[in-house]
Amino acid sequence: MRFALIPARNGSKRIPDKNIREFNGKPIIGYSIENALLSGLFDEVIVSTDSEQIANVAQDFGASVPFIRPKELADDFTPTRPIISHAIEEMKKIHRNVTHCCCIYATAPLLQTEYLVKGIESLIAQPDKRFAFSVTEFNFPIQRALQIVGSEMSPMYPEFVQSRSQDLPKAYHDAGQFYWGTTEGFLSEAALFSNASIPIVLPSYLVQDIDTLDDWLRAELIRKVL
Repeated sequence: MRFALIPARNGSKRIPDKNIREFNGKPIIGYSIENALLSGLFDEVIVSTDSEQIANVAQDFGASVPFIRPKELADDFTPTRPIISHAIEEMKKIHRNVTHCCCIYATAPLLQTEYLVKGIESLIAQPDKRFAFSVTEFNFPIQRALQIVGSEMSPMYPEFVQSRSQDLPKAYHDAGQFYWGTTEGFLSEAALFSNASIPIVLPSYLVQDIDTLDDWLRAELIRKVL
C-alpha cells in the first residue's frame, strides 16, 4: 500500500500555530490533505502530530491520525527523515505490505497534484532509484553570488565573475513540497540528496518557502491566482 504522510507538529516559533493557521480562508494543512486525497494515489492519507488540536483539524479534512507522534520526535531539532521512518514503522504494524510513502509538508498550499503523479510514475519507471522529490531552479546564477564580510564585499566564486549567465550551468534547490520514496529507501541509509533520487522540477512560481509572515502573505497572493 501507499500512504501520504503529512508531518505537523505543535509549537512553531516564528509563525504561531503555523500548521493550522488560516490561509486564504482555511487552515493551511487543509490544502496538503485535500491535494493528497484528490490525487487518488494513496490508500491512506495520515498526519503525524503531537497535538490533539492539529489532529482534530486533520480529521475534519479527511486525513487519519493513526498514532500520536512521540515527544522526542516533535522538538525544534528533529529532522524530517526520522519522522518518516517512525510513520512507516507504525503503518507497517497496521498494513502488511507498505511499499511507498510520500511525505507532503503541511505548509505546501501551492502543491499541484500533477507533480505528485509525476513523482510516483518516475519512481516506478526507474526501479533502481529510491526517492523522487520536488526541486526548482534558482532564479539567479548561484555562481555569481556575492559575500559580505564585515564592511567588504567580494564574489563568492571569483572564477565566474567574467562568465556570461547563459554559459553557467543551472542550479536547483529543494522545493520543500513532497518527497516520494520506497519504504526500503526511507528506512535505509541512502541519502535523499544523491543519485538515489529523481528530481521532479517545478516552475518557480509554484514554489514559496514559508518561514516568515512575509513569506506567508506572498504565498497567499500566489495561491489566489492559481
